[in-house]
Amino acid sequence: MILDKINTPGDLKTLSAEEMNTLADEMRELIIKKVNTTGGHLGPNLGIIEATIAMHYVFNSPIDKIVFDVSHQCYPHKILTGRKEGFTNPEKYLKYTGYTAPEESSHDLFKVGHTSTSVSLATGVAKARDLKGEKYNVIALIGDGSLSGGEAFEGFDNAADLGSNIIIIVNDNDMSIAENHGGLYKNLKALRDNNGKAENNFFKSLGFEYHYVAEGNNINALIKTFKQVKDTNHPVVVHIHTLKGHGLKIAEENKEMFHWVLPGILDASSSALSMPAEDYNSVTKDFILQKASQNPAVVAITAATPGVFGFDREFRNKLGRQYTDVGIAEEHAVAYASALAKSGAKPFLGIMSSFLQRTYDQLSQDLCLNNSPVTMLIYWGGISGADATHLCLFDIPLISNIPNMVYLAPTCKEEYLAMLEYSYRQNEHPVAIRVPSIPLESSGSIDNTDYSILNKYKTVHSGKEVAIIALGSFLPLGKEVQDELNKKLHLDATLINPKFITGCDEELLNSLKENHKLVITLEDGILNGGFGEKIARFYGNSNMKVLNFGADKEFTDRVPLNELYERYHLTKELIVNDIEKCLETAYV
Repeated sequence: MILDKINTPGDLKTLSAEEMNTLADEMRELIIKKVNTTGGHLGPNLGIIEATIAMHYVFNSPIDKIVFDVSHQCYPHKILTGRKEGFTNPEKYLKYTGYTAPEESSHDLFKVGHTSTSVSLATGVAKARDLKGEKYNVIALIGDGSLSGGEAFEGFDNAADLGSNIIIIVNDNDMSIAENHGGLYKNLKALRDNNGKAENNFFKSLGFEYHYVAEGNNINALIKTFKQVKDTNHPVVVHIHTLKGHGLKIAEENKEMFHWVLPGILDASSSALSMPAEDYNSVTKDFILQKASQNPAVVAITAATPGVFGFDREFRNKLGRQYTDVGIAEEHAVAYASALAKSGAKPFLGIMSSFLQRTYDQLSQDLCLNNSPVTMLIYWGGISGADATHLCLFDIPLISNIPNMVYLAPTCKEEYLAMLEYSYRQNEHPVAIRVPSIPLESSGSIDNTDYSILNKYKTVHSGKEVAIIALGSFLPLGKEVQDELNKKLHLDATLINPKFITGCDEELLNSLKENHKLVITLEDGILNGGFGEKIARFYGNSNMKVLNFGADKEFTDRVPLNELYERYHLTKELIVNDIEKCLETAYV
């Protein structure tokens, strides 16, 4: 294998053109095999292999600085920068994260997993270089729809004014995760259609020198252009036209599906494509489609991640003009939804928990300050073994402490549907619903709760001494703790489903003082600023003891979920042990 010769980027410089093409094929095979085994980003990495080889052939990393956007295009980069064992040795497939990580290699500048950041980061690197009087190339790679993010526009605007070396490689594969949306992509298409010579040119209008490479998967063509711009003394854009999923026919033909894949996606007997007959995604789609058929002002909104919510092509086509993909622009999505609601429309905005944090100012100012009755659906919220860049446990502190917001946590299908119906019909508040990240459960009975009466909790079981307030997807854990207390301590505990994350049921909490000594809270998220702290604060000047169970304030990185549950005492045995110790001191 040619790859046997490659241990550092410098080793590329000894290869012939033919050997580099062979190397690209070898890397492609490794990436396909590894991702099919572990899951991960497939299409983006297959499409950027040739450009990565060309970049490392021309530039001198780590002296020259390469900043990856999103960094889900970094697998080829990792193979060439001393981490190929993570792709050649199945026993080490999980050794390296799927994103750039400075702790792994000096060739990685930043830990990055969210989109549209590379130009801003690279501009900062270039400015620091200039201030210090140093000389090296700064290269930002941006693509896969990232240009639609607001920070990308801000970065380009500032980079154009830098007046020194910065090279921005725009990886244009005519895709985001799904299809691209937005006026900028019409200009990219015009540039592609005219071999980079369209009359209107977004990049030139900002002041960049512009180069176009029509064959963005042609190593020789890429090397030629990269050599032309190397050591430039002014801002440059190199626009390369690549094919997402290049070299794997099924990924080329199904670009959206093969952006990120589950393990076994390519296996003939794979169950990766099979979906449950009914889940929270299908329930959501059915609800929105029903309302949209009755009300032309209903609109579903995503920020370039329709797959997270199951908003497949069939669903999008059925909605037609009642569907908006704003591109990778969550900030705009929130403000857009707020204005829709204020103008009498009925927006349903789906956002993945990890991407919600990009929207804080819009949530506060554009949405909640204006009290716009938007329905926000927050997906994947909870503690997980995810990469540090995609943790989804910060949404509760972020959302629940903004005035006017109503944040709800359903525990079953019936509660979820009732909350959706309430949010759709009301016009008083923005409402967010934390869609459970556990398999769909049905209570078997219609939920008749009047959610317009805010912050009223549901007592699932009345007991004494200990009250368990179990939020959302942790209600089953609360039931396990209740049963374990009965079994181990012969204690009949109260079990409460709070439903509301954004407030306290003061009447119910006060009533617990009569025959309870301890209240525990369970939440699938970070404790600091979270739901449990609201309960602890309520009881702060009373004799009631409170134990909060949830995640510590930390960035975890691919830590197994069971290990985190042990660390945070989120198992029935550890919780009951903590309760027993607390009760012992309460009786002293």
